[in-house]
Amino acid sequence: MLRAAASAAAAGALVAGCDPHRDEDSGTVGREPSPSGAGQASPAPAHAARPPTRAPGLPVQIEHGPRGGHAVALTFHGRGDPKLATALLGEAERAGAKVTVLAVGDWLDEQPAMARRILDGGHELGNHTMHHRNICALPAAEAYAEISRCADRLRALTGSIGSWFRPSQTRRATDLVTGLARRAGYPHVLSYDVDSLDANDPGAPAVQRTVLESARPGSVVSLHLGHAGTVAALPPILDGLRRRGLRAVTTTELVT
Repeated sequence: MLRAAASAAAAGALVAGCDPHRDEDSGTVGREPSPSGAGQASPAPAHAARPPTRAPGLPVQIEHGPRGGHAVALTFHGRGDPKLATALLGEAERAGAKVTVLAVGDWLDEQPAMARRILDGGHELGNHTMHHRNICALPAAEAYAEISRCADRLRALTGSIGSWFRPSQTRRATDLVTGLARRAGYPHVLSYDVDSLDANDPGAPAVQRTVLESARPGSVVSLHLGHAGTVAALPPILDGLRRRGLRAVTTTELVT
């Protein structure tokens, strides 16, 4: 499946992730989602969708979890070719790892079955805005719409607005965006302390090296669906973490 996924990527199936310099290439910024996907119903997931996570004692904007444990959270900005996404989830599951996917709303409109696929794998699902715009540069009303409309998609597909909110095209949210996220129902904004830089497609060895050189107990690692190099890098990343006594868990498990 991995070779097939990589071939699809080589054929141009990749969709840009969170890199602000590449987001324009996705062709979805500022547009309404395709109506063809919006009306598709997704069956109720076998694993229940979690409500927004509350982590007492941690700041509103979370960059990492406790440093004294033996876990890290691999978090994926959710967008791109569903074949690559499915291949990546399969790699995680074969290694006994759980991940957190922050889904873009228009991707869920186009690929509603992915919400169930993520949850059925025992993974965690959250909100990464509706259209992946530069949310910190938007007026308040537009920024709130980006958060709340993705929350509506998640609720319709899973019964929950998702465990986490992560802002788009930025590592950290402004105070305004943090307040809007709380208004939409998210007690925390999920940032990260390790950037894999995989959205730039540096190749699997570079992604592996970047993650393993930077991750430590409690780290929240930023990665992306929709990139063949990330799929190829995941097994050696998980193996490298395991050799260091670390396991990949959902962000909720990491911080609660």
